[in-house]
Amino acid sequence: MSTVNERAYLDAASAEPLHPAAREMLLSAVDSGWADPVRLHHEGRTARLLLDNARAVLAEGVGVRPDELYLTTSGTAAIRTGLSAVLAARRRIGPTVVHSAVEHSAVLHTAGEAGVEIGVDMLGRVDLEAFAEAVRQPGVAVAVLQSANHEVGTRQPIGAAAEACGSVPLLVDAAASVGREALDDGWSVLTASAHKWGGPAGVGLLAVRKGTRITPAWPMDEREDGLSPGFPDVPNLLAAAAALQARLTEAAELDRQHRAWIEEIRQRVAAGVADVEVVGDPEDRLPHVLTFSCLYVDGEALVTALDAEGFSVSSGSACTSSTLRPSHVLAAMGVLTHGNVRVSLARTTTYGEIDRFCRVLPGIVQRIRAEVGM
Repeated sequence: MSTVNERAYLDAASAEPLHPAAREMLLSAVDSGWADPVRLHHEGRTARLLLDNARAVLAEGVGVRPDELYLTTSGTAAIRTGLSAVLAARRRIGPTVVHSAVEHSAVLHTAGEAGVEIGVDMLGRVDLEAFAEAVRQPGVAVAVLQSANHEVGTRQPIGAAAEACGSVPLLVDAAASVGREALDDGWSVLTASAHKWGGPAGVGLLAVRKGTRITPAWPMDEREDGLSPGFPDVPNLLAAAAALQARLTEAAELDRQHRAWIEEIRQRVAAGVADVEVVGDPEDRLPHVLTFSCLYVDGEALVTALDAEGFSVSSGSACTSSTLRPSHVLAAMGVLTHGNVRVSLARTTTYGEIDRFCRVLPGIVQRIRAEVGM
């Protein structure tokens, strides 16, 4: 059994540890940004000034104007709010939502029966020709495509998809990419989540380009033009902005470092573990994510055994793993859906942790297989 000092957090695609810049900002902001920013008294005006500053920094980070950015309570809330608002505004055109088969569960649930699902190849990339054909059909209100898959790391062809959409708005779930790499342009709506880049949980971004029609799906109030009702958490928003600003200055170096380490894990896992399938695009991918599946091994058992050795990793679909259902992402790709592990590197990850993971993994897999008679 490992000690606390030996633990290696390798689940950054779920949530990054709080960035030092975010922690520093949060500690100072709790004493100055606690008041209601819509009030006219001194404390309210101070909070409003801080809120506007956070919005400006976050907007710059995702490449939009401050008046194009709405602040929500999570990335999931941003997806549901943005998708519902576009659907409500375009209801006369039709109800159809075109989306890939590997989108976040919030997209699948919000689209519901009106969703037209487009398949992906074995790397997890959408069938662009089928996507383009689907968005040209009558009654399509909106198309949805993630910037990159949070589970296997494969990037999606956002620029080409946006061109194919024409006048149909394209919503891009960019939670896996914001703070790590530049995004292709052409989208109409974009969503992101602060805890993915080292900001605090409870902060989501909903960017809506000017000219994109939206209508809040619920009664409007004075907050965020009705798109995100409720009292804004100004200290957390400031912390999210500070984390994003800091993370963008580190992105190029972390990209280089993480890409090299993920490639090493890919090669050592494939060489050291029999009957293993490494999934996702080996080149056109996020720099910090790798998923592999081990035949004859239960994913939950593998995650538990790795945790006992000090490694925090995930298994199954990142947004539905608690249900113990097979990953809908891996199923759509047509690859192994059991015995899978996702390794995702944080800004705090060290090479020593990577090396130890690659040395420990083969023995753990061998032991689990032996326990079930394989």
